[in-house]
Amino acid sequence: MTLAPMPVGARPGMRIPAKLADGRWATPNVGLSAAGSVWHLRAALNVAVLACRGADQAVMVNEYNAMLAARKSELASAQATLQQEYRATRGTQWEDAFDDQMTRLYNFFAQDFAHAGFCATARDTLAAVGTVPAAEIPRFAAQRLPVLEAPFTDFFTAYDRWQSGALVRVAATG
Repeated sequence: MTLAPMPVGARPGMRIPAKLADGRWATPNVGLSAAGSVWHLRAALNVAVLACRGADQAVMVNEYNAMLAARKSELASAQATLQQEYRATRGTQWEDAFDDQMTRLYNFFAQDFAHAGFCATARDTLAAVGTVPAAEIPRFAAQRLPVLEAPFTDFFTAYDRWQSGALVRVAATG
């Protein structure tokens, strides 16, 4: 028996998020309020339109811009509410904490090892968001964030299994 190869996109000694007691990975999208989910969805889609190249890029950019225009009030409300949450919990340091979290969020969705899967799910999300009634945007965001995260969390699971030796290749018999 030999160890299986590292997952595609992995590098020796990679740091991945910690695993939480409930089995989820400690990503920037854990424990969000409704406003946080909406704002994080917008950020994920922003990363996608900047990073996802190819035949669908122009369509994605158009759909993202349409979403920004159509959802202007919902997005402004989500941002204001999320910033108020930071003010309430971080006091005078709220802006630094908010900016740090947004940097962490953008960097999370920009990780290269999950690029193809993330771009595909972002493309689907952008195509769907325009059909969602305004009142349903928080629920849509809460449902779609795990889908957008799945290429990353699936990678973390595979890397964790590889790193722990759980993935082994059985020697061929013959």
